[in-house]
Formats: sequence, C-alpha cells, structure tokens
Amino acid sequence: MNFDLLEQAKNRIPSIPVLVNMCSIRVKQLNQGLRPLVRPNPGEETIDTVLREIGEGKLVSQVDFDTLERRGLGHR
Repeated sequence: MNFDLLEQAKNRIPSIPVLVNMCSIRVKQLNQGLRPLVRPNPGEETIDTVLREIGEGKLVSQVDFDTLERRGLGHR
C-alpha cells in the first residue's frame, strides 16, 4: 500500500471507518471486473488504484460527517 496515496485519500475522507468501507467495497468491485475511474499504473495494487480514485476526487462518499461527529463516530 502506498502511504502517500493513503494520506491523500484521508484528506478527502477524514472518517477512517468510512474510508475503510469505501476501499473494501471498491476493491471488490474492481476485482469483479468493474472499470477503474483512473488509469492503473503498471504493477499497481488494486488498493492503490482505489486510493488514487478517492484522492483525485473520482470516488466520493455522501456522508453527513456532522452527524457522525455528534454520534462520536467521526474523525478524531
């Protein structure tokens, strides 16, 4: 896993549980044959492709982060 890509993705999706779920779902989708939203680099792991999708704003989540914070589930 490329940690620079992880940091970029965390900047876009500050909630770690949401980011983990997004990555998990998207990796499964790509492994099932869905097309990536960015061009994968040669030899790049699927998780890195997903992190680039998120980091570049190609893959987003519609989450009310204020509600998560009120419930104690937000970014700390």
